[in-house]
Amino acid sequence: MKFPCRLDKFISHLAELPRSKARAGIKRQEVQVNGEVVSAFDFQVTQQDEVTFAGEPMVFLGKRYFMLHKPVGYVCANVDELHPTVFDLLDEPNMADFHVAGRLDIDTTGLVLITNDGDWSHRITSPKHNKLKTYLVETQEPITEEALEQLRSGVQLHNEKDLTRPAKAEALATYSLRLSISEGKYHQVKRMLAAVGNKVVELHREQIGNIILDENLASGEYKELTAEEIMLHSKT
Repeated sequence: MKFPCRLDKFISHLAELPRSKARAGIKRQEVQVNGEVVSAFDFQVTQQDEVTFAGEPMVFLGKRYFMLHKPVGYVCANVDELHPTVFDLLDEPNMADFHVAGRLDIDTTGLVLITNDGDWSHRITSPKHNKLKTYLVETQEPITEEALEQLRSGVQLHNEKDLTRPAKAEALATYSLRLSISEGKYHQVKRMLAAVGNKVVELHREQIGNIILDENLASGEYKELTAEEIMLHSKT
């Protein structure tokens, strides 16, 4: 939300109501700004104004940042008709302007970042900022040194013109590896493993840039990012 902001939009957003119902409340003189009744829909509200609607304070909480431990079965969308979304796991007010910074597939688990700060999320997700995303990968076939070298050099994905950027790839066991990539192509990790003759069985993201999934967060739980974590990506 940008300020100054129209009163009807402000009420609609914070009270989580359709704009028509916000306007109806304004018409009924249920809205006060700094203690005075305001009846103009286009009255300009600033962040310093104290606004109440039907006696309840409407407080703009500003920019917020959350980390979520995503479970299997949830999609990274605001709304989905077929599946539960990651937003169903958050019990927070005024989530209309929030989005996922770096989506995961429905069957992938791990770190998801959710915010209403578009500039901040762009610095995380844009390939030009070269933020590594690190995954734990369980595979169907054994991990070979040849496959690791291919991943480190860049592989040719199906229907892609260019090779992937060089990745960091480390074998953890016969059927598992840690893989770090700076791109975010569609199903990229699965397609990269397919390109080296293997198949992903399980996929879990543990890190985005310098932000690491809190090991104390159980699957489905979330928490606010610390000021330090936010600052890690507050500059290009």
